[in-house]
Amino acid sequence: MLKKSFRLRSYQAFIATYRQKRIVSDENITLYGGKNKETEQDYPTRVGFVVSKKIHKRAVKRNRIKRLMRESYANLTKESQIKEAQNFQSLIFIANQGALEKNYKEICSSVKNLVQLLATKYI
Repeated sequence: MLKKSFRLRSYQAFIATYRQKRIVSDENITLYGGKNKETEQDYPTRVGFVVSKKIHKRAVKRNRIKRLMRESYANLTKESQIKEAQNFQSLIFIANQGALEKNYKEICSSVKNLVQLLATKYI
């Protein structure tokens, strides 16, 4: 589980990240990136995970997708496989319809590829 210091919590933080319009996506997840950091040591990158009711009406299914995305992001940052994520102030992962049937490995590879794609596109 991510600590509170690593989570996007306020509505204004989500809106500010959406306004940057730095978007990459695949069939499972859409990733929004916030502003670039001046230095990496200032503060941690804040991350938000969103699953709409349009994806599935049952909260159990929506929470499962959020758990998978959250766990894959946490493990990838712990293993330093996505160092590029530390270049952004905030990231928002939004699940697409294709994420419902995916397992942990597929979500993990999708998260990793999207963060790397975002970094190469906007850094």
